[in-house]
Amino acid sequence: MSDFLDHLPHSVREGIRKRMRSPEAYEALRDKVKGPEDLEKEMKKSEQFAEVHLQMESEPQKKEKMKSIVEKDMHEQGIEKILDTEKISPEAKRQIEAGKFQMSVSSHPTTHQDALIIIAEGNVQEKIPVTVSKSENYVAQFLQAA
Repeated sequence: MSDFLDHLPHSVREGIRKRMRSPEAYEALRDKVKGPEDLEKEMKKSEQFAEVHLQMESEPQKKEKMKSIVEKDMHEQGIEKILDTEKISPEAKRQIEAGKFQMSVSSHPTTHQDALIIIAEGNVQEKIPVTVSKSENYVAQFLQAA
């Protein structure tokens, strides 16, 4: 049985082999591998976000409380410090500043990890993630209050 590399031209094959042997490639691969401690932390964080999501969906008053906390922080610190995006449409920004948004837990568009999401009301409902550090702070506050 032949290897898929055998079917490639020699120059391409050597380039792939060289990259696979490089210290940079090895280090990048090592960074992707997660140890047991990392997996345990990730699982705990996922459980916390799942608990917050369940409580927000089943108890509307808790969802409103979370919204009021985030809204207060946005007025004090500014939207840019709370939200994890720079590509907010002007309409969505106006809606958020006016307090016309909903909170939810969803996958972050770039990291694909659970995060708090702000959904602006209006014709175009943009899902705007809260920064990772702020999401974790809000989840911790939410779970302590529960």
